[in-house]
Amino acid sequence: MGMYDPKPEDRFTFGLWTVGNAGRDPFGEPVRAPISPVEIVHLLAGVGAYGVNLHDNDLVPINATPVERDRIVADFKQALQETGLVVPMATTNLFTDPVFKEGAFTSNDPKVRAYALQKTLRSIDLGVELGAKVYVFWGGREGVETDSSKSPVDALKRMRDALNFCCEYALDQGYDLRFALEAKPNEPRSDLYLPTTGAMLGFIATLDHAEMVGVNPEVAHEHMAGLNFLHAVAQAWDSGKLFHIDLNDQMFGRYDQDFRFGAAMIKQAFYLVKFLEDVGYQGSLHFDAHAYRTEGPEGVKDFARGCMRTYLILKEKAARFKADPEIQALLAEIHAEDGSLGWLAGGYSAEKARQLKDQAFDRTAIAQRDWRYERLDQLTVEVLLGVR
Repeated sequence: MGMYDPKPEDRFTFGLWTVGNAGRDPFGEPVRAPISPVEIVHLLAGVGAYGVNLHDNDLVPINATPVERDRIVADFKQALQETGLVVPMATTNLFTDPVFKEGAFTSNDPKVRAYALQKTLRSIDLGVELGAKVYVFWGGREGVETDSSKSPVDALKRMRDALNFCCEYALDQGYDLRFALEAKPNEPRSDLYLPTTGAMLGFIATLDHAEMVGVNPEVAHEHMAGLNFLHAVAQAWDSGKLFHIDLNDQMFGRYDQDFRFGAAMIKQAFYLVKFLEDVGYQGSLHFDAHAYRTEGPEGVKDFARGCMRTYLILKEKAARFKADPEIQALLAEIHAEDGSLGWLAGGYSAEKARQLKDQAFDRTAIAQRDWRYERLDQLTVEVLLGVR
């Protein structure tokens, strides 16, 4: 096995909707034949993935009878058993069916809100039945085209009520489950509520069971807003809320491209992988991406292998970065302290405040420092280009 070939311990996962994507877009019909969930499981096992994630209707059609549902789930479980794949995460499709055209949890129609909640509870049951430990909420239709239609305060209250209900349900059922909220700034609605990971983190603090709820940040969604994904992930990690992560790629400010991981912005992908490895993130690494519309069945496999290989290549580049003597010498110089301000450690005291106010600083001399960030960044680029 090559050094960039994935192994189960790498914890790489894909959604049924990712490798199963038929290549349809707003301007074109599908270009690939549908793949059944059982076939997808075997495909992913064949390329070395660890697990498979799903929306409820990726597996069970929305109009399936209870008998049909049980048969489909049994066949899927059999495929998991045959391949050894696991289901670490599940979620609910609250955006495809016409009933959700005005929203789901935030809809102005109480019948839609109740149906969305019913659908979610049943989907939570399915996810737990399949072994999922993380349940993701992406509010694909939770937004507006015109703010004349509803109050954002009312919408957030409705979202809060729904999530509180789901938390209480999971606790009442004794489920070993954590919830993760996924932000996106727009698409398919003009403006989506809670558009960034930071907004989600602030919202979580208002929930009744905030300890159960974290975030599922996605590369493409932060890049759509022109934001630094690494910083969103770092804030989530620092808050103890990085429950899951969606990896793909995306040019800044574009529509939701969902490119293969590392396909567009390799430097940003490197910093992300380096961070996840440095902090010891142990959750699954989920690729929420699609093969190019140009691809057939073999191209879909190339896409899946490419996502995993790029992560492992960048993981090796991060190790090179840490082992490079010139880079580490520069970093040691940048972060060196002479100890003269050690007395400020440990937080506030009245005496420290008095002493700080009396301290003399030569700001002109301090400003003369040369930080050498140009050199540091060039060395980083050289690591990525394979010349170091």
